[in-house]
Amino acid sequence: MTTATAELLTVPEVMAKLKLGRSTVYDLIRSRRLVSLTVGRARRIPADAVSEFIARTIEEGE
Repeated sequence: MTTATAELLTVPEVMAKLKLGRSTVYDLIRSRRLVSLTVGRARRIPADAVSEFIARTIEEGE
């Protein structure tokens, strides 16, 4: 799936998917471990970026 057609998630949706708090999600965004984009004043995270973050985190743990 390309980014142009990817589902965009809100921070609260990502928080629920990853079972993390708001501060942690924003820390991941600030540290560029989780890709995001800004639409107007809203922060959105492509669903693919969440999957990639999970896969990368699993690889780093091995």
